[in-house]
Amino acid sequence: MGFTHRQLFQKHMAPTSDAPLALEIKSAEHIYLTDVDDKKYIDLISGIAVSNVGHRNPEVVQAIKDQLDQYMHLMVYGEYIQSPQVLLAEALVKSTNTSSLNQVYFTNSGTEAVEGAMKLAKRYTKRREIIACHNAYHGATQGALSLAGDEQFKNSFRPLLPDVRHIQHGNLDDLNQITIKTAAIFIEIVGGEAGVRSASKAYFQALRARCTEVGCLLILDEIQTGFGRTGTFWAFQAMDIVPDVLLSAKGMGGGMPIGAFLANESLMQTLSYAPVLGHITTFGGHPVSCAASLATLNYIQNNRLLDQIEEKHQLFKELLIHPIIKDFRGVGLMIAVEMQDFKTVKAVIDTCILNGLITDWFLFCDNSLRIAPPLVITLDEIKMACNILLQAMDKVYKS
Repeated sequence: MGFTHRQLFQKHMAPTSDAPLALEIKSAEHIYLTDVDDKKYIDLISGIAVSNVGHRNPEVVQAIKDQLDQYMHLMVYGEYIQSPQVLLAEALVKSTNTSSLNQVYFTNSGTEAVEGAMKLAKRYTKRREIIACHNAYHGATQGALSLAGDEQFKNSFRPLLPDVRHIQHGNLDDLNQITIKTAAIFIEIVGGEAGVRSASKAYFQALRARCTEVGCLLILDEIQTGFGRTGTFWAFQAMDIVPDVLLSAKGMGGGMPIGAFLANESLMQTLSYAPVLGHITTFGGHPVSCAASLATLNYIQNNRLLDQIEEKHQLFKELLIHPIIKDFRGVGLMIAVEMQDFKTVKAVIDTCILNGLITDWFLFCDNSLRIAPPLVITLDEIKMACNILLQAMDKVYKS
């Protein structure tokens, strides 16, 4: 007698926690997941800010099928001109509305985009020091993990990269720690895993000026915020600044794995010599993922999804009022609902799952509930989701 999928999961899948949700999903469409018992769930976290245009968006699915009929893997970084790559690169460059971010290096993930950008910064500036923010998360490989701003999260994996320092996100005085020794600062416009923490336009303009003054590269991690999540296509566009390097992943693939870092040609060319092939990848920029990403970008723009983000944000804010809520933070459809402690948050999450809604917490802010639905969620679906959330909060509050 064969094993069930649940038994195979427990037997062969490497665990990342001691209590996985272990939901067995058989299908997904729009904002909904359906399990093997035909129970439907609202996905209020988009697979962690991935499914921006909804699960199995028809235009993304069609682009994938069309590309499968042409070719799959050839040689990603080599001698071949591949239309999915070059068309996506052109579209990404145009989406930034800048002249300086004019070349793209494709990766498989956000972590890999971070790794590539770290190498680019060191190679271009010939400096060693890198600065990141406290309570920031930039990925799980040892280089990206070195940037993480939470000691408990990374202590078990030391030694990590040397010459990495941390500053407080949004603190103007800390900008003085960026000096002529600093190769780059990696920073989010909106701190994701810190629990959706924003900083002012004045802060980011001062940061841009400081980086220019000392010759440090400003590297913006828009892995969570990019592709429309905050209401502009890129979050930096609301700050009236331009980074030296822009990182993307998550929502850019429409559900397919892909990441990228964008920079000026003068920076990017330094990875091509001394040594040649200074940064290479086997699968980064896979043509099927690039086709899916281009369809995702076009869908966001053609359907004017950005025009709807603020109205949807305000509806969440208006509806989510409850004694259990201590704070509501958010930019666009990137929202944190703060409660007393993790025990309370976890109880609300578990109750929501029982009632057909999936939400989550944040790595470095576990007393807050994560809300990051697909951008295509309708106003009626927001009302339905908030009703489930409020019922769960009622139950936990009364108990």
